[in-house]
Amino acid sequence: MGAASRPYKYLDLVTTAFVTSLLITGTVASKLFAPVKGMIFNGGALFIPVTYLCGCILTEVYGYARARRVIWTGFFAAAFMSLAYWAVGRIPAAPTWPHQAAYDSILGVVPRIVAASLTAYFLGEFTNSVVLAKMKIFTRGRRLWTRTVGATFSGQAVDTVVFVVLAFYRTQDFRVIASLSVSIYLLKVAIEIAATPLVYQITGFLKRTEGEDYFDVGTNFNPFALFGKRAEEPQSPKPYNGPGS
Repeated sequence: MGAASRPYKYLDLVTTAFVTSLLITGTVASKLFAPVKGMIFNGGALFIPVTYLCGCILTEVYGYARARRVIWTGFFAAAFMSLAYWAVGRIPAAPTWPHQAAYDSILGVVPRIVAASLTAYFLGEFTNSVVLAKMKIFTRGRRLWTRTVGATFSGQAVDTVVFVVLAFYRTQDFRVIASLSVSIYLLKVAIEIAATPLVYQITGFLKRTEGEDYFDVGTNFNPFALFGKRAEEPQSPKPYNGPGS
């Protein structure tokens, strides 16, 4: 059997963790808090790092092509969630239910924010996955922390800047946008760096248990290849013999 049809014990669990953390991020993003004077964060900043860590684990163990499928799964799940929140919000409330304003303030869908969130997620996650896959080849599979940190720095930078700019351009002063971008970025990166030892434990366990440690040599990194006539799916583990093998 090729790897495309090969059963994995934990791939579905990692996928579930990825999508779940993504949906939680979108739900709690409306809550703002200020643990440090002069720095404001939203609730999503606490959970989006979990999504990126799951993305790193998926790419590191199972390869970019499988991670790409999961990223698209998360994208459509988040889009459907936003559509569901919007549709339910448009249904007239029962006369005995006085919480429509609370629903709208927490789960109400603002098209610009949704578009910014989905665009930032799409670009950030694929940046994260591509950087990690390419760095794995460059480092020959050694020094995992360099890949997770490098992918985090890149993916989170794209995610944060794209979201803040698209969501708040011309509605907030440039200094506010810059301050918000830096604050959120530093918090997300700090969480992911702190979680590096846990990533080591999880990836080590998965590689041993699944018998898989995929190297994306010759992989098509086009994020839209999934929808082509020859959508790439790994057919068998690729032994690593150095760059260009």
